[in-house]
Amino acid sequence: MTRADRPTIRDVARAAGVSKGTVSFALNGRPGVSEDTRARILAAARELGWTPSAKARALSISRSFAVGLVLAREPELLGADPFFPAFIAGVERTLSDRGQALVLQVVPEAEEEAGYRRLAGAGRVDGVFLLDLRVVDPRFALLVELGLPAVSIARPDVPSGFPAVLVDDRPGIAATVRHLAGLGHRRIAHVAGPAHFLHGSRRARAFAEALAEAGLPPGAVVEADFSAAGGAAATRELLTGDERPTAIVYANDLMAIAGLAVAHEYGLAVPAQLSVTGFDDTELAGHVRPALTSVRTDPYLWGRQAALALLALIEGGTVDDVPVPAAHLVIRASTGPPSP
Repeated sequence: MTRADRPTIRDVARAAGVSKGTVSFALNGRPGVSEDTRARILAAARELGWTPSAKARALSISRSFAVGLVLAREPELLGADPFFPAFIAGVERTLSDRGQALVLQVVPEAEEEAGYRRLAGAGRVDGVFLLDLRVVDPRFALLVELGLPAVSIARPDVPSGFPAVLVDDRPGIAATVRHLAGLGHRRIAHVAGPAHFLHGSRRARAFAEALAEAGLPPGAVVEADFSAAGGAAATRELLTGDERPTAIVYANDLMAIAGLAVAHEYGLAVPAQLSVTGFDDTELAGHVRPALTSVRTDPYLWGRQAALALLALIEGGTVDDVPVPAAHLVIRASTGPPSP
């Protein structure tokens, strides 16, 4: 058989009815391909008599010793949100111990796919992290197509063969609502994150479910963008509505701290006239006045665990999901019984 006659990965992909990237994943034993699809690809390769060339095999084991993170956020918002520096610090701590590097791209949302394609096409990274999961997130299929191993922060709502750091926001939100209900609040509102982000929609859903479990009526929900300006605007909307809430549950600390400032601007005493809670328990939460009740998470640990999982995935080809400690409520002075 001449080189021109030799079957290629493209031929195997056509015979199996899948993309070239999926064939590459299956033939190299990488995650992200279902067992049925993998079996179909291997059968097609056998039937065609496909074998890897020596050059292709050498390329398949080449390493860049770097991993990637593409963030579709405005740079200004990225710098203001304490979550990302903490997560990246955890990643960098693990990578530096292993002689690896992090390639970070901050791009507009419209250019996010191009960012992943640049990383894969140039061979700049051996794998990537997936943050800010979307509802029906298309990036999982994209990474299978590109042949890039990945670790996601939280389990997505679409099929995924990639391991996940098992972050779950719902217990923290439920504990917050139970705390406020126990204090006697009946008009509890929520300033949510963007609904297209999975953690934004999950926190909003957990809020509604916790109200129902506490026997309370549905609360007002205003969607914001996780920024201080967004949190302030949402707070003003809630405080000038027909029925002012006695407590507001915010989807992150940044919006909650902005909400505290708006409450003071409106002459409302916190917590006597308005209770306020955050999420993430960032360092600043304990230093504002009144100190902020918040749900404590550990993005630094998530970063460390995600980096360990991704390196193991790159080196070994298969990794289980990574459990992390559950978030818990830290009660401070920003919550109290509502005024009579």
